[in-house]
Amino acid sequence: MIYTFKVSGMSCSSCVNSIEGTLNSIAGVKATVSFATESVHVNAEDDVSTKTLIAAIKSAGYSATLVTDPSQLALHSKRSGLALALSILSAVPAIAISMIMTWHHAIDMFVHDQLDAFGLPHPLYSPTAWVAIGLTAPLILIVAFPIHRAAFNNFLIFINPKRHGSLTMDNLVSLGSLAAFGWSIYANATGNGDVYTEVAAGVLLFVILGRYLEARAKANAGSALQSLLELGSKEVTVIRSGQEVIIPIANLQVGDEFLVKPGERIATDGEVISGNSTVDNSMITGESLPVEVKPGSKVIGATLNHNGRIIVKATRIGGDTELSRITAMVLSAQGGRSPIQTRVNKISAIFVPVVTLVAIATGLAWYLYDSQLTNAIATAIAVLVIACPCALGLATPVALMVASGRGAQRGIVISSPSALEASRGIDRVLLDKTGTITSGKMKVSAATVSMGAAAQLAQIYPELIKEATILSSALSIESQNNHPVGQAIADYIAAQGIKATTVSDYSVSPGNGAAGRVNLGIHSPVVLIGSPAAVAHSSVDFHPDIQAAISAAQAQALTFSVMAWDGIALAVFSVGDEIKSDAAQTIAKFKEMGISPWLVTGDSPGVAHAVALKVGIDISQVTAAASPESKLAAITNLQSKGHKVLMIGDGINDAAAIAAADLSMAMGTGTDTAIAAADITLMRPDLNAAIAALQLSDSTIKIIKGNLTWAFAYNVIGIPIAATGLLNPMYAAAAMALSSVFVVTNSLRIR
Repeated sequence: MIYTFKVSGMSCSSCVNSIEGTLNSIAGVKATVSFATESVHVNAEDDVSTKTLIAAIKSAGYSATLVTDPSQLALHSKRSGLALALSILSAVPAIAISMIMTWHHAIDMFVHDQLDAFGLPHPLYSPTAWVAIGLTAPLILIVAFPIHRAAFNNFLIFINPKRHGSLTMDNLVSLGSLAAFGWSIYANATGNGDVYTEVAAGVLLFVILGRYLEARAKANAGSALQSLLELGSKEVTVIRSGQEVIIPIANLQVGDEFLVKPGERIATDGEVISGNSTVDNSMITGESLPVEVKPGSKVIGATLNHNGRIIVKATRIGGDTELSRITAMVLSAQGGRSPIQTRVNKISAIFVPVVTLVAIATGLAWYLYDSQLTNAIATAIAVLVIACPCALGLATPVALMVASGRGAQRGIVISSPSALEASRGIDRVLLDKTGTITSGKMKVSAATVSMGAAAQLAQIYPELIKEATILSSALSIESQNNHPVGQAIADYIAAQGIKATTVSDYSVSPGNGAAGRVNLGIHSPVVLIGSPAAVAHSSVDFHPDIQAAISAAQAQALTFSVMAWDGIALAVFSVGDEIKSDAAQTIAKFKEMGISPWLVTGDSPGVAHAVALKVGIDISQVTAAASPESKLAAITNLQSKGHKVLMIGDGINDAAAIAAADLSMAMGTGTDTAIAAADITLMRPDLNAAIAALQLSDSTIKIIKGNLTWAFAYNVIGIPIAATGLLNPMYAAAAMALSSVFVVTNSLRIR
């Protein structure tokens, strides 16, 4: 079983290690934690209950709830805003009293004068400091209680050899703030040393401010996913016994017919059975232009119906819809982990304990150096605070979350974070032909009607020897033929406004063609459309026009059909798999990026070479008549020579090669097998989406590298400065909070 839990209480990447270690210690459990979405994805055997998993998370010091609605992962708690408000009310006056020395001394002198006036003794203490301590107490003891609780639990787990856990940022913040607060009480009560109330208040204020800003930024980062989650309809108008009935979307069944009015979103995936319209698929596939739909057209749930009233028959509902599939893949990608993040988490696991030891050593060194406990405590606190690894923990997952959400908006569905890193160094791309470079739909590329050949029938059918009449007879035959070539011919002729007429004695011979007697008024010629061999067998010699058209089609490796009336060949229709309009441009772009394109197809050498020439692929880099095994061999052969290979395909026969490639992309119009095996699914029909996916991957990796560089540099520079005593602990807290906000904000640039 696969579960997703919303986790609260995580503060840094060390928390990720604690939760994962605890869950993965349970037999039959594989868990992955996403710091960016504050969630954990668990793949557990059937005998592991959700209660067991939640209890394990709680034992690690965190709270968890089972996610039943994916939109819960895109929303962030309002608690961070309340905590910030309370922190400001407590910390700001405490800091002001502590740091504005004029006020501090004036209040102290006033209180002492009043005590002297009444003859009351007063010990060595600062009344103002007690006020600041009193203002800070609610912040330390109430608002920051979750931080102290998590720190205490983490410490217990860390010292327990039977548990999996580590010290986290909470330990650093808790230790630093409590040390400053406790020292302030001691110093003010004894008159021995400076008071650091403003440090305790400032550290917590900036930490809580940082978490609030992180929550807001992460909410913005998840807005792309949230927009997808909000697309689904809540109600649908179904047709029951000819009546329109509004029902909840959850009650819709496969096979139900439902109404979609102009301006409404289509409730679920289906097939148009009545009406014509245009549909905006941009939120699902990234297509910028609306698509025309008519009876027989497939439509995607959550897309927007523009200007026509259509009735749709539901074919997929609930979790089987295209939107649900995309959402599941995006959530899975956001919950996954890239190799970079794995390395960062290993560093974070030892970072906090090391920093704690460094802070203790720094405090001891300062005390031994100048015997001033105040300076020693302040310096140790500054080291603890500035070293909090928030930025380190957020550097990778937030960028991945933004990238996956933004990709989904553009019709690029990333199934795994590792795919983004895999895009680096790609220098070869292998492309399938049908459905990838081509549309997978047959289209007439040339139609030749020989009036010279038709002249042979002029004496028999003088009034019928017209091009429109000849094409009408072809449409009459092919409109009843469900063969892809026949359908392409019928679509081509119908698009010219030509109408079909009635046919009698209709027959289809597989491999040969279709024939029938077409009613053209007072005459009904026998019309045959099929292969040249079949037509030649029952007709006179081909006219030179017909033979020339056949030769031209053969030279271009096109499929062609010959049409004859009463044994006289009159027309040739050349049909081919339509090359996508952006295919040549995409191939050229691959070359500009230093990626050499290869064509691997199961089609014949003639067809493969013709397509390669049209799109700009060198003939030497074409593998024709390729079986699934030979496609796989082509991948492994290039890899053995040190190349990094991208495979783009759409069919079951591409699945093995897709799985073996360093990076793989499947066309969203392809088979479920290919999509399941691919790293990235391209929901847009155009091939240029592959370039967009590579560019998204490249920009994301650059952002992640920039984030990590900043996070590491911040600690490398900040810790020594703090250790030398040059950094006030409160300023260290501000720097720590701002570094986290910088990382999250930088990641938002991907949008």
